[in-house]
Amino acid sequence: MTLAERWAAAEPFPSWCARTVKYHDLWTSLRARAAVAPGLQDRARALAHRWRLLVLTEDWCGDAVNTLPTLARLADLVPERLELRCLARDRNLDLMDEHLTSGARSIPKVLGIDAHWTVRATWGPRPAELQAWVYGEGRRLVKEERYKHVRGWYARDRGTSTVGELLTALETAAPAA
Repeated sequence: MTLAERWAAAEPFPSWCARTVKYHDLWTSLRARAAVAPGLQDRARALAHRWRLLVLTEDWCGDAVNTLPTLARLADLVPERLELRCLARDRNLDLMDEHLTSGARSIPKVLGIDAHWTVRATWGPRPAELQAWVYGEGRRLVKEERYKHVRGWYARDRGTSTVGELLTALETAAPAA
């Protein structure tokens, strides 16, 4: 299946969010409250090219529920530069396996696709600062305590790191000639 075919089969975030089962209330609550700082909106508007953001995800993923609502809000705010759609990782393992994180099928994984249907940038599964903590100090905690810290980190960050890192990946990506 081509990227264009997968894009056509992927869902816009509102319909994907509406069908979530696991953490449905959290998905809808975070979607309703998601906001993007004006400076980050300006950076997105200044992107040199339009990007399709194809997200490999699942509704049970705690990192996805904490990052995708803000990325979707960004795409809503700058539709002239960004469009976001969601694709189930577990039904697209071949595509996921092309974009592993340290050998793992970690999600969410955002694929920045250019006008020629080429993946030029990726982001995920979580912001670099949090990822470093999870693989460092966080490994020493029991799962329940680690997730409590992760949820707190996301609540304090409010998507700023996620949006900033994705924009940096898109700004530095070289679109096809």
